Amino acid sequence: MKKRKDVLLLVALIIILLTINYSFLDKTIEKFLTDEDSVFVERVIDGDTFVIENTSVRLLGINTPERGEFYYQEAKDFLEELVLNKTVRLEYWKDRTDKYGRTLAYIFLNRENVNLKLVEEGFANYYFYGGRDKHSDALENAWESCIENNVNLCEKSINSCASCMEIKDSKTLINSCGFGCDINNWEIKTEGRNKFIFSEKILEQGEEILFVLELMDTGDTLFLRDVEGKLVVWGGV
Repeated sequence: MKKRKDVLLLVALIIILLTINYSFLDKTIEKFLTDEDSVFVERVIDGDTFVIENTSVRLLGINTPERGEFYYQEAKDFLEELVLNKTVRLEYWKDRTDKYGRTLAYIFLNRENVNLKLVEEGFANYYFYGGRDKHSDALENAWESCIENNVNLCEKSINSCASCMEIKDSKTLINSCGFGCDINNWEIKTEGRNKFIFSEKILEQGEEILFVLELMDTGDTLFLRDVEGKLVVWGGV
Protein backbone atom coordinates (compact mmCIF):
# COMPACT_ATOMS: atom_id res chain seq x y z
CA MET A 1 0.00 0.00 0.00
CA LYS A 2 2.84 2.33 0.97
CA LYS A 3 4.64 1.53 -2.28
CA ARG A 4 1.54 2.47 -4.29
CA LYS A 5 1.27 5.81 -2.44
CA ASP A 6 4.93 6.49 -3.14
CA VAL A 7 4.39 5.83 -6.85
CA LEU A 8 1.37 8.15 -6.96
CA LEU A 9 3.34 10.82 -5.13
CA LEU A 10 6.22 10.45 -7.57
CA VAL A 11 3.86 10.75 -10.56
CA ALA A 12 2.26 13.85 -9.04
CA LEU A 13 5.68 15.42 -8.48
CA ILE A 14 6.71 14.68 -12.08
CA ILE A 15 3.51 16.28 -13.41
CA ILE A 16 4.04 19.37 -11.23
CA LEU A 17 7.67 19.62 -12.34
CA LEU A 18 6.74 19.32 -16.02
CA THR A 19 4.00 21.94 -15.59
CA ILE A 20 6.41 24.34 -13.93
CA ASN A 21 9.05 23.76 -16.59
CA TYR A 22 6.60 24.24 -19.48
CA SER A 23 5.28 27.39 -17.88
CA PHE A 24 8.82 28.66 -17.39
CA LEU A 25 9.69 27.76 -20.98
CA ASP A 26 6.62 29.54 -22.36
CA LYS A 27 7.40 32.67 -20.38
CA THR A 28 11.04 32.56 -21.45
CA ILE A 29 10.09 32.29 -25.14
CA GLU A 30 7.51 35.05 -24.83
CA LYS A 31 10.03 37.30 -23.09
CA PHE A 32 12.59 36.60 -25.79
CA LEU A 33 10.14 37.42 -28.57
CA THR A 34 8.80 40.54 -26.88
CA ASP A 35 11.96 41.99 -25.35
CA GLU A 36 11.71 45.68 -24.52
CA ASP A 37 13.68 48.81 -23.60
CA SER A 38 12.98 52.33 -22.35
CA VAL A 39 14.50 54.98 -24.64
CA PHE A 40 14.53 58.75 -25.18
CA VAL A 41 13.30 60.01 -28.58
CA GLU A 42 15.82 62.52 -29.93
CA ARG A 43 14.43 63.19 -33.39
CA VAL A 44 11.53 62.18 -35.65
CA ILE A 45 12.45 61.44 -39.26
CA ASP A 46 8.96 60.78 -40.63
CA GLY A 47 5.65 59.26 -39.56
CA ASP A 48 7.07 55.81 -38.81
CA THR A 49 10.76 56.43 -38.06
CA PHE A 50 12.58 58.22 -35.24
CA VAL A 51 16.06 58.39 -33.72
CA ILE A 52 17.42 57.24 -30.34
CA GLU A 53 21.13 57.47 -29.47
CA ASN A 54 22.01 57.99 -33.16
CA THR A 55 20.07 54.84 -34.07
CA SER A 56 17.01 54.86 -36.33
CA VAL A 57 13.92 53.02 -35.10
CA ARG A 58 11.30 51.87 -37.63
CA LEU A 59 7.81 51.29 -36.22
CA LEU A 60 6.58 47.73 -36.68
CA GLY A 61 3.22 46.78 -38.18
CA ILE A 62 2.53 50.08 -39.97
CA ASN A 63 3.49 52.21 -42.95
CA THR A 64 3.07 55.98 -43.22
CA PRO A 65 3.22 58.11 -46.39
CA GLU A 66 6.59 58.88 -47.96
CA ARG A 67 7.82 62.39 -48.68
CA GLY A 68 5.76 63.93 -51.47
CA GLU A 69 2.71 61.76 -50.74
CA PHE A 70 -0.56 62.90 -49.19
CA TYR A 71 -0.43 63.14 -45.37
CA TYR A 72 3.35 62.74 -45.17
CA GLN A 73 3.85 65.92 -43.15
CA GLU A 74 0.73 65.38 -41.05
CA ALA A 75 1.92 61.90 -40.04
CA LYS A 76 5.36 63.21 -39.13
CA ASP A 77 3.89 66.08 -37.11
CA PHE A 78 1.55 63.70 -35.30
CA LEU A 79 4.39 61.38 -34.25
CA GLU A 80 6.53 64.35 -33.19
CA GLU A 81 3.76 65.72 -31.01
CA LEU A 82 3.32 62.35 -29.33
CA VAL A 83 6.89 61.21 -28.65
CA LEU A 84 9.57 63.81 -29.40
CA ASN A 85 11.80 64.52 -26.37
CA LYS A 86 9.97 61.89 -24.34
CA THR A 87 10.95 58.57 -22.81
CA VAL A 88 9.04 55.71 -24.43
CA ARG A 89 9.04 51.95 -24.24
CA LEU A 90 10.12 49.89 -27.24
CA GLU A 91 8.74 46.39 -27.68
CA TYR A 92 10.60 44.14 -30.11
CA TRP A 93 9.41 41.09 -31.99
CA LYS A 94 11.16 38.37 -34.00
CA ASP A 95 13.30 40.52 -36.30
CA ARG A 96 15.21 43.19 -34.39
CA THR A 97 16.47 45.05 -37.50
CA ASP A 98 15.43 45.54 -41.13
CA LYS A 99 17.56 45.41 -44.29
CA TYR A 100 18.54 49.06 -43.79
CA GLY A 101 19.91 48.35 -40.30
CA ARG A 102 17.07 50.17 -38.53
CA THR A 103 15.76 48.84 -35.23
CA LEU A 104 12.23 47.42 -35.56
CA ALA A 105 9.83 47.98 -32.66
CA TYR A 106 6.41 48.86 -31.35
CA ILE A 107 6.48 52.06 -29.33
CA PHE A 108 4.46 52.64 -26.17
CA LEU A 109 3.88 55.92 -24.36
CA ASN A 110 2.09 55.70 -21.01
CA ARG A 111 1.05 52.14 -21.95
CA GLU A 112 -0.57 53.35 -25.19
CA ASN A 113 0.48 51.64 -28.42
CA VAL A 114 1.61 54.55 -30.63
CA ASN A 115 1.76 52.37 -33.76
CA LEU A 116 -1.90 51.55 -33.24
CA LYS A 117 -2.80 55.19 -32.66
CA LEU A 118 -1.21 56.24 -35.97
CA VAL A 119 -3.49 53.79 -37.79
CA GLU A 120 -6.60 54.79 -35.83
CA GLU A 121 -6.04 58.46 -36.66
CA GLY A 122 -5.52 57.76 -40.36
CA PHE A 123 -1.82 58.57 -40.59
CA ALA A 124 -0.74 55.00 -41.41
CA ASN A 125 -2.01 51.73 -42.80
CA TYR A 126 -1.14 48.35 -41.32
CA TYR A 127 1.93 46.71 -42.86
CA PHE A 128 2.84 43.11 -42.02
CA TYR A 129 6.15 42.86 -43.86
CA GLY A 130 7.66 40.29 -41.51
CA GLY A 131 4.41 38.36 -41.09
CA ARG A 132 1.74 38.68 -38.44
CA ASP A 133 2.40 39.11 -34.72
CA LYS A 134 0.37 39.57 -31.53
CA HIS A 135 -0.62 43.16 -32.49
CA SER A 136 -1.78 42.38 -36.06
CA ASP A 137 -5.47 41.88 -35.25
CA ALA A 138 -5.55 45.12 -33.26
CA LEU A 139 -3.95 47.00 -36.15
CA GLU A 140 -6.54 45.67 -38.60
CA ASN A 141 -9.30 46.67 -36.18
CA ALA A 142 -7.73 50.13 -35.89
CA TRP A 143 -7.88 50.48 -39.67
CA GLU A 144 -11.54 49.44 -39.71
CA SER A 145 -12.22 52.08 -37.05
CA CYS A 146 -10.39 54.65 -39.15
CA ILE A 147 -12.53 53.70 -42.17
CA GLU A 148 -15.69 54.12 -40.11
CA ASN A 149 -14.53 57.54 -38.92
CA ASN A 150 -13.58 58.53 -42.48
CA VAL A 151 -10.44 60.43 -41.47
CA ASN A 152 -7.21 61.32 -43.27
CA LEU A 153 -5.86 58.27 -45.20
CA CYS A 154 -9.21 56.54 -44.63
CA GLU A 155 -11.29 59.35 -46.09
CA LYS A 156 -13.45 57.92 -48.86
CA SER A 157 -13.36 59.36 -52.35
CA ILE A 158 -16.44 61.29 -53.48
CA ASN A 159 -15.49 60.82 -57.13
CA SER A 160 -18.47 59.62 -59.17
CA CYS A 161 -16.48 56.51 -60.16
CA ALA A 162 -15.37 55.55 -56.66
CA SER A 163 -18.29 53.24 -55.94
CA CYS A 164 -17.98 51.16 -59.10
CA MET A 165 -14.26 50.46 -59.54
CA GLU A 166 -13.12 46.89 -58.97
CA ILE A 167 -9.73 45.24 -58.50
CA LYS A 168 -9.49 41.76 -60.00
CA ASP A 169 -6.78 39.14 -59.41
CA SER A 170 -4.51 41.79 -57.83
CA LYS A 171 -3.45 42.98 -61.28
CA THR A 172 -6.50 44.37 -63.09
CA LEU A 173 -8.61 47.47 -62.52
CA ILE A 174 -12.12 47.23 -63.96
CA ASN A 175 -14.55 50.06 -64.66
CA SER A 176 -17.95 48.66 -63.68
CA CYS A 177 -19.62 52.05 -63.92
CA GLY A 178 -22.18 52.86 -66.59
CA PHE A 179 -19.90 55.57 -67.95
CA GLY A 180 -16.25 56.36 -68.65
CA CYS A 181 -13.95 57.36 -65.77
CA ASP A 182 -10.96 59.66 -65.76
CA ILE A 183 -8.31 57.74 -63.75
CA ASN A 184 -5.31 59.82 -64.78
CA ASN A 185 -2.86 59.98 -61.83
CA TRP A 186 -4.91 57.59 -59.74
CA GLU A 187 -2.61 55.44 -57.62
CA ILE A 188 -2.74 51.87 -56.40
CA LYS A 189 -0.37 50.92 -53.60
CA THR A 190 0.53 47.91 -51.47
CA GLU A 191 0.83 47.95 -47.68
CA GLY A 192 4.44 49.06 -48.15
CA ARG A 193 6.10 51.36 -50.68
CA ASN A 194 5.24 49.60 -53.94
CA LYS A 195 2.82 51.59 -56.06
CA PHE A 196 1.52 52.01 -59.59
CA ILE A 197 0.27 55.31 -61.01
CA PHE A 198 -2.27 55.14 -63.84
CA SER A 199 -1.54 57.35 -66.83
CA GLU A 200 -4.69 56.47 -68.78
CA LYS A 201 -6.98 59.48 -68.98
CA ILE A 202 -10.31 57.70 -69.55
CA LEU A 203 -11.19 54.12 -68.63
CA GLU A 204 -14.33 53.38 -70.61
CA GLN A 205 -17.39 51.54 -69.35
CA GLY A 206 -16.57 47.83 -68.84
CA GLU A 207 -12.93 48.39 -69.78
CA GLU A 208 -10.07 46.75 -67.89
CA ILE A 209 -6.52 47.97 -67.36
CA LEU A 210 -3.55 46.00 -66.06
CA PHE A 211 -1.13 47.18 -63.39
CA VAL A 212 2.05 45.63 -62.05
CA LEU A 213 2.90 45.51 -58.35
CA GLU A 214 5.33 43.42 -56.33
CA LEU A 215 3.36 41.79 -53.53
CA MET A 216 4.60 40.31 -50.26
CA ASP A 217 4.79 36.53 -50.00
CA THR A 218 3.06 36.71 -46.61
CA GLY A 219 -0.04 38.37 -48.11
CA ASP A 220 -0.73 41.99 -48.95
CA THR A 221 -3.43 44.64 -49.19
CA LEU A 222 -4.04 47.01 -52.11
CA PHE A 223 -5.20 50.60 -51.66
CA LEU A 224 -6.61 52.48 -54.68
CA ARG A 225 -6.71 56.28 -54.38
CA ASP A 226 -8.03 59.00 -56.66
CA VAL A 227 -6.06 62.02 -57.90
CA GLU A 228 -6.73 63.81 -54.58
CA GLY A 229 -5.41 60.90 -52.53
CA LYS A 230 -8.85 59.84 -51.30
CA LEU A 231 -9.54 56.14 -50.81
CA VAL A 232 -11.49 54.52 -53.64
CA VAL A 233 -11.27 50.84 -52.74
CA TRP A 234 -9.02 48.59 -50.67
CA GLY A 235 -8.76 44.90 -49.93
CA GLY A 236 -6.45 42.00 -49.14
CA VAL A 237 -4.88 39.81 -51.81
